[in-house]
Amino acid sequence: MSERLDIRPLAAPVGAEVRKLALTQALLPDTLAVLHRALLQHQLLIFPDQSLDDEQHLHFARQWGKLQLHVLDQYRHSGRPEILWITNLDPNGKPKGEHPDPGATVWHSDGSWSAERGLVTLLHSLRIPAGGGDTLYANMYAAYDGLSDGDKDLLAGLVAVHDLDYSRRQTSARRQMSEEQKRAAPPVEWPIVRIHPETGRKCLYVGQHASHVRGLAEEEGRMLIKRLIAHATQPRYVYRHRWRTHELVMWDNRALVHSATEFDWINDVRVIRRTTTVGERLPALAA
Repeated sequence: MSERLDIRPLAAPVGAEVRKLALTQALLPDTLAVLHRALLQHQLLIFPDQSLDDEQHLHFARQWGKLQLHVLDQYRHSGRPEILWITNLDPNGKPKGEHPDPGATVWHSDGSWSAERGLVTLLHSLRIPAGGGDTLYANMYAAYDGLSDGDKDLLAGLVAVHDLDYSRRQTSARRQMSEEQKRAAPPVEWPIVRIHPETGRKCLYVGQHASHVRGLAEEEGRMLIKRLIAHATQPRYVYRHRWRTHELVMWDNRALVHSATEFDWINDVRVIRRTTTVGERLPALAA
């Protein structure tokens, strides 16, 4: 099966489309190995024309590691807590009058706020709006490579503090974190320059979950983080994904940051199923 995979790189800073592969079927180990290598090469894979139910989505997601149980349990699937619903509909299917997830509209790497960092995120589009609701992805390898030598020297050894409560308070989310959620997700520290554990390449590892920089005055650290995010999200480093219905997109959180664009969440509908795996390395590749 792997020899018949049709993987087409995008004319973009990241990404490839995988055609003619049904994710509803069990995949052979050598096929998964080809996909793993493609993910490391392209950082983002797009699978068009996929009609997965919850269990099929979970089965495919588990091939990529341990599934996250997100601390923001208000977004969890009622029966399958590994699934997050990104939707502007209430449980009765009626518009709830608020954005599906305001936290998704800022540049971030999934799970950077956790000691078990986000590894691979998988989104499956069930309903998409007529306009907007795109997802932007920035290549953090390229962003690091594009820094001046002076900035590379400056960042060597610097550590950022990542705090979900901080980043959520910067959004329009009506429901902020509860005290219990804050205790379950205390701030964590990560180097601003990350060495990818499988490719060995250096990349920037900052987003708006990062609240400040250890050892710098708070405002100085925040200004540095903002400057790095602005650098990393220049158009030359960014791919804009315009969603189609019944499409699965997965990406490597170790090498990308992403954000969602706005849409008419009062009058239109967006429903996305999300899973995220956690850890530092992908499961072992097949021989």
